[in-house]
Amino acid sequence: MNLRSYTGALLLACAALLLTACGATSVNVDGRYPTPNIAAMPLTLGVYYDEAFREHQYIEVSDRGSDEYLVNSGQSHIELFNTILPAMFQQVVQMDSPTADAGVDAVFIPSIDEFQLAIPAKTRLDSFEVWVRYNLRLATPQGGTIADWVLTAYGKVPDETFRSTERGINDATVAALRDLGSNFTLSFTAVPEVRDWLRLQQQSTALN
Repeated sequence: MNLRSYTGALLLACAALLLTACGATSVNVDGRYPTPNIAAMPLTLGVYYDEAFREHQYIEVSDRGSDEYLVNSGQSHIELFNTILPAMFQQVVQMDSPTADAGVDAVFIPSIDEFQLAIPAKTRLDSFEVWVRYNLRLATPQGGTIADWVLTAYGKVPDETFRSTERGINDATVAALRDLGSNFTLSFTAVPEVRDWLRLQQQSTALN
């Protein structure tokens, strides 16, 4: 872990401890994600989830500081990709390192650049909204970059009479994750660098 990542993780941990001490409400995002009905590409994909992705947290503090919410979405992000990637590729291998000696055609490395949450108590609107910006990287087994692109996701649910703030945060985040799954599945092969790489893979397979 580099110094910047270590410092960020340390600050987040300190903030989380502070909020816990002040009685922050923890929201562990929980949802179900549909499996895309598509033809799997005849490739083996390695997937690497780094610690920041696996343990992703977002802290929401009310205007007056009276209500705090600690949103834990890392595990749900992993569940999403563990659902859609096996439908897209013939074989998916989870990796403990972003590089591999052999056995995979490429390595997929997702990360979260930005997470935003809007709750009715702050916005005075009648909905919960979540917006997330992702950085997605497809790399060679040796660590070289094949493609590096940004994808955004958005989720919104109405503020209903019997929906708690925790439930609203969860449902809006799940909606954003489903949006990510749909966008990723539909746009993956349209990323120019990914498209070029897939063409090379097809040519290599044809020659062999």
